[in-house]
Amino acid sequence: MNILGFIQAQAEGIATEVEAQIPVVEVKMNILELGAKGGWIMVPIGLLLFVSVAIFIERIMVINKVSQKDTTFMSRIHDYLHEGKVESASKLCTRNNTPYSRMVEKGLQRIGHPASDILFAIENQGAIEISKLEKGFFWVATTAAIAPMLGFFGTVTGMVKAFFAMANAGSNVDITNLSSGIYEALVSTVAGLFVGIPALFLYNFLQAKLNVVTTKMDSQIMDFMDIVNETEVAKVSEHSRGFVTMQQQPAFVVPKPEARPVQQSTQELTEEDE
Repeated sequence: MNILGFIQAQAEGIATEVEAQIPVVEVKMNILELGAKGGWIMVPIGLLLFVSVAIFIERIMVINKVSQKDTTFMSRIHDYLHEGKVESASKLCTRNNTPYSRMVEKGLQRIGHPASDILFAIENQGAIEISKLEKGFFWVATTAAIAPMLGFFGTVTGMVKAFFAMANAGSNVDITNLSSGIYEALVSTVAGLFVGIPALFLYNFLQAKLNVVTTKMDSQIMDFMDIVNETEVAKVSEHSRGFVTMQQQPAFVVPKPEARPVQQSTQELTEEDE
């Protein structure tokens, strides 16, 4: 027994030394190779990623540019309207060419109409400007919703491929026969979530930035309506003062008759001489 134990110990020691001498090969895989194992479903997921990032960059630049409010714009509109220079105010809006100025310009075109008509025209123009700023949001929202679904679809197709390979192999099932389908199932799921989660964040971020612009538009509308009402009140006050002044002055002054010297007739003079 001692001899057998000694031989067994020696054999284990030799095996350990041989295993230690065998170099460990580390298998590395880059992102492209990993993506290729996800199958054809990676193509639409990649396209959605590219489109979403491009739209996000373009929209965030536009919204940031619009968010830069001109602090002197409304003060100049105020001065023009108080001076009665509606045409000059309209030209100023055309030169600025921003969503805020286009809304004010639409209101200037309704000057002279009731305040409700002016406000309605400005709100309609504001809705048009908001829809322009929301251009492309659809694709970012679609990416956030569709990319995970595509990933899950790739999971199903990958598992179907794995089970199909298992069925064809019969009793000679090998892990290499299943690896292709399993790779496709797992990689496509990871890719769908990797694209969908950031896309949802980007969409919500764009919506938050747009809400800030909408709030500034509402503030601009209120400022413009205050200016219009203030101008109308000033006109009514001037008209009232002029009307009172006219009432205080007599409409027609009757001239007084001139005093004429009394002339004595020739007969009266003769009688006095006699």
